[in-house]
Amino acid sequence: MHFLASLFRRGSALVGAWLLAGALLANPALADRAPTDASLSAAEPITVGEAFATAPLQTHIALFEDKTARREFDDVRAHASFEPAGERGTSFGFSHSAWWVRVDIRNERTHDVDVALRQDYPLIDYLDLWIESEEGGWRTVHTGDRMPFDSRPLAHRDFVFPVHVPRGATRTVYLRFASSGAVNIGLSLYANEALLESISLEQLAYGFYFGGFCVLFFYNLFIFVAVRDRAIFYYLFYAASYGLYFGVHDGLSFQFLWPDNPRWGNQALLVLLCLSLYSGMQFARHFLSTARHSPRLDRAARALLALDLLALAASFFLPYATLIQPVAYGTIVSVGVMMAMGGLGLARGYLPARIFVVAWGALLVGVLVYMAKTFGLLPHNAFTQNGFQAGALLEMVLLSLALAARLNDLQRQTLTDALTSLHNRRYFDAQLEQSFARARDGAIALLIIDIDHFKQINDSHGHARGDAVLIELGNLLRHSAPRGATVCRFGGEEFSIILPFGDEARAAQTAEDIRRAVEAQFKSGLGVTVSIGVASSASQSYGNESEFFHAADEALYRAKSMGRNRVELATADDAAPVARSGVDRRQPVPPNG
Repeated sequence: MHFLASLFRRGSALVGAWLLAGALLANPALADRAPTDASLSAAEPITVGEAFATAPLQTHIALFEDKTARREFDDVRAHASFEPAGERGTSFGFSHSAWWVRVDIRNERTHDVDVALRQDYPLIDYLDLWIESEEGGWRTVHTGDRMPFDSRPLAHRDFVFPVHVPRGATRTVYLRFASSGAVNIGLSLYANEALLESISLEQLAYGFYFGGFCVLFFYNLFIFVAVRDRAIFYYLFYAASYGLYFGVHDGLSFQFLWPDNPRWGNQALLVLLCLSLYSGMQFARHFLSTARHSPRLDRAARALLALDLLALAASFFLPYATLIQPVAYGTIVSVGVMMAMGGLGLARGYLPARIFVVAWGALLVGVLVYMAKTFGLLPHNAFTQNGFQAGALLEMVLLSLALAARLNDLQRQTLTDALTSLHNRRYFDAQLEQSFARARDGAIALLIIDIDHFKQINDSHGHARGDAVLIELGNLLRHSAPRGATVCRFGGEEFSIILPFGDEARAAQTAEDIRRAVEAQFKSGLGVTVSIGVASSASQSYGNESEFFHAADEALYRAKSMGRNRVELATADDAAPVARSGVDRRQPVPPNG
């Protein structure tokens, strides 16, 4: 975040205390001002010396609040009472006033200089500038993001005003700020060479920043095409709308996409913010499955979605000033609700929710800092202006990781039996094929386990009791299997264990130990027993994994036929030739299991 902040605003104001300027009587350099200025600025002029490159102007500007927003320049220059900015700061939140700034630029070089005055917050509706000319009059510029982009003296996303100062002279500059949004004054003075260097670094930083958004978008787009998961769709929707929102927020969209349409430039900020809130909430709902796990919180989320759509529709009819504050508050509420949704996901043990909570937490910090700056509670500087964006990009990266964790969890669920939490038939088929292929360099053994008379348990004691038996047996097998074994619930009342060794005697002993453990476990209850078929690739030759499975399955059938509650080993006759198109599952047991 430090890297991004330093590149976004090189030379921006340092976070710290505002310095108070001296009074007019203590500043003899201003004593010979023209008498038409009724109340002169008490701020010290900014000095351009031989080593000057760039400097923030917060301690060099004086402010005047025109609460009527109707006073003309000549009236303000002659009669207004300016105060040093250090007494009140330069972040005014949503203000109906017009804010006037006065700054004096003194050239102490031995030749004329050309410098650039830069306002680094681009979302100002109307920004007017007056500067003393050599003829004694005033040169004026009228611009702002409510004016066409070519009204700016320099084609840049921020407002940059060239200023010519003769040698040994002092030039006075007045600026008028008026906006239906937040009024943040962030003025800096640059030597032309320093301005070019700063812009170059910023363009590089923005290239990395929006390039990161594009990489995340297209990476997850490819995943969405493959898996068609709705949560990924809403992530893409969210990333696209949020990325475009920051393009408007930084003034880049106005510069490159719609320079002749300032009305849409202001409306787009609300439209994209509403779309970001809508898609972000929908992503959270589907990512965390709140409709199933947290119905009450999901109802609150759906209410916020309805408000987002209402604000989206209203943004095409109502003024920006009417909607921006409710939408700003709605942003904080929405992020808070999504954090609560993530907290409930954590409470129910959903592991991807951990990354989700950290991601939205990073954004929430950025949102709160930016909102505090927007409402005038914090100063306008590099951190408060760009921390929001850094938090958003960090959030996008973390949400992409959360999606990956979610896909891994979904894949794990497709390979896990929901009742016993053992691996399921699908996992068994894949694992048996891989293990048998590796067994060409060694050997493996396979146990097929079936609960005896399981149907009678369900019929006599109910399916809930039968499920409890399956869960208990699954836990027993998990703890009884040797290290490196793969334990699966094959289906119904059948289980399988792939042993990492092929010694037939050892495999038979393992099966017998399991049979005895089951008999002892259930002896005082339902009297559950199991029959087990054992096949070893070391004792017999099998052409493929299907023949191998068929041999263990035949041994299980023989154990059932010979009275159950016993272990039988596969013989050479059990390996019937079976096609390699998958495991052939016979149903060898009588109706009662």
